[in-house]
Amino acid sequence: MAAIIGFVFFIINSLLGLLVLALVITAILSWLVAFDVVNLRNNAVRQIYYTLERITEPLLTPIRRFVPPLGGVDLSFIVLFLIIQGIRNYLSPALQVALLGLVG
Repeated sequence: MAAIIGFVFFIINSLLGLLVLALVITAILSWLVAFDVVNLRNNAVRQIYYTLERITEPLLTPIRRFVPPLGGVDLSFIVLFLIIQGIRNYLSPALQVALLGLVG
């Protein structure tokens, strides 16, 4: 049973890591589009941009209600990044240890 719990937490941690990667790529790509380094008329860039936006926007929208942009800078990416890292580094290991304590 401990191996199953460890595997489930490995999958959760990996998915959260992929979400962080999607956030970073979305932020960089949005800056490149804003400064006209890459163009959304390119089909590949447009598909990547909209796919990453569909992944990240449902998570960023609730945060944007509480964290207003400061000087035109959207801080919701930073807040979501900190929340995900807090879950990965503190909440997930503590929950794993607690579940293993109940099993073993």
